[in-house]
Amino acid sequence: MSSILSNFSKTAGPGILFACTAIGVSHLVQSTRAGADYGLFIVGFVILVTLLKYPFFEFGSRYANSTQTSIIDGYKKLGKPALWMYFLLTISSMFFVTGAVGFVTAGFFENLFGVDFLGEWTVVILFAVCVGILAVGKYNALDSLIKIIAIVLLVSTVSAFMFALYNGPIEPTFGFEPKELWNLSGIFFLLALMGWMPTALDLSSWNSLWTLERMKQTDYKPKLKETLLEFRLAYLITGILAVMFVVLGTFIFYGSGQELPNNNSDFAHNVVTLYTKTIGDWSYIIIAASAFTVMFGTIIAVFDGYSRSLQRTIELIFTKKEDKIRTKFRTFYVIFLILISAGSLVVIFQFGSNLKELVDFATVLSFVIAPIIAIFNFRLVTGKYLAKEHHPSISLKILSFAGIIFLSGFALFFLFIKFLQ
Repeated sequence: MSSILSNFSKTAGPGILFACTAIGVSHLVQSTRAGADYGLFIVGFVILVTLLKYPFFEFGSRYANSTQTSIIDGYKKLGKPALWMYFLLTISSMFFVTGAVGFVTAGFFENLFGVDFLGEWTVVILFAVCVGILAVGKYNALDSLIKIIAIVLLVSTVSAFMFALYNGPIEPTFGFEPKELWNLSGIFFLLALMGWMPTALDLSSWNSLWTLERMKQTDYKPKLKETLLEFRLAYLITGILAVMFVVLGTFIFYGSGQELPNNNSDFAHNVVTLYTKTIGDWSYIIIAASAFTVMFGTIIAVFDGYSRSLQRTIELIFTKKEDKIRTKFRTFYVIFLILISAGSLVVIFQFGSNLKELVDFATVLSFVIAPIIAIFNFRLVTGKYLAKEHHPSISLKILSFAGIIFLSGFALFFLFIKFLQ
């Protein structure tokens, strides 16, 4: 038993990083909004999309463990066009995604410390701190920080959820009429919710990079089943917490007639209040600190994930010999950190204080590009690029087909609606 726990502790890290990245905006913002606006009816969609996206996230970990290379390396094996497409998709989304996460994080920072008078300088300072931490500490700092954050988040959310169940949902105000899901605005929100539920699909490449980095950090190569166990546990927790946030949003806000605000600081205050209404006012500062810590962990992971994946993509595109990789492009990681920070600030300033519009745009964009990543990942783990003993099971392949059809269908439906507008 002690050896099993020891091996698990050496393996643990990438899944936790994935969970904390996912739990940020998709849970604190989108799941809460979903419950507040549409009630428990939306839970079915949260469970469905979490299930159908699962194989493609798992394939990132599976490929990394089986080949000892990232799934981005696999994209190159599919052909240079596939690698270039991944690169262009990353470039097209990274400023909006990082901007959305950074804007939300700044709101929780302002709420915690009462510094909303700083305005746009809040996110500038926040990004500078993130870039500094990662430029110096890289994966070691990220790995240590994220595990503390995960424990704080898990305890506080489960506590609030249990109190909410005990207290029951609020009584709807007189004349309350629920929002209609099956109209243009409702469908657009549903796509936005599913875009980052539990997170954007291109994060599967980050998970493969984090898996390799964890092996290097611990000097331990886990068995495939150990890597998959760690990821599956983290993914399960991510899905359960998503449902909890929908329930919290429903029990506290649905039927109240109260609209969640668009300002990031005010929105953060309302989310923290969601906890304190169930646990008690005494917990406000604890929950405010926990919520900011969660979002800070998310933005740190987003910066690292994008910079690390861009570095590897550039290496693979422009370096022909493998022995030249890692030396020629080593400093690109820090350069990309600064580039992503600057580009994301431009996006934030462009959207101003419109939190919901920025988040919805970023999440819908992620949903539209998801089918491409899903198809790439599926091809890599079911074809000649992976040893047959490492191929996914028949049931997982069937789930993959269903996921590709689901993601492609909704993406085409969205593009069709936008074309008609």
